[in-house]
Amino acid sequence: MTAYTHMLVAVDFSGSTDSVVSKAKTLTGVFDARLSLVHVVEFAQVDLSNELVIPQELELDQELETLAQSRLQTLAEKHGLGANTCLVRHGSTRREILALAEEMDVDLIVIGSHGRQGIQLLLGSTANAVLHGAPCDVLAVRISD
Repeated sequence: MTAYTHMLVAVDFSGSTDSVVSKAKTLTGVFDARLSLVHVVEFAQVDLSNELVIPQELELDQELETLAQSRLQTLAEKHGLGANTCLVRHGSTRREILALAEEMDVDLIVIGSHGRQGIQLLLGSTANAVLHGAPCDVLAVRISD
């Protein structure tokens, strides 16, 4: 088995986040690997009757980024991750996770997966998109709805 040196854990702050982080933390102990947490804030789109709303959108995105950074720090502390990296990105969740994995030379992405099938899978799955586009191994942690 290949030893992992840097793991990227993508979190969405759902009820399963702790489970996903716990599994990743266990693996960091096995491989003596570094762990980074990432949350992607998708751009907020506000439409107020086709008026120009860019200032409100920017303010909302900044608030979401600040909140996400705070929640990531709290999550890291809760799991005893200390000085590990907490990153907040903006944009498409799939694209940002994949780009960050390449930028940081990550060798394992850990992400939660609902295990959807059929039409639910066709409607979109971040875990599935990451799995098929990743430049490295991906661990999809099964989570319940």
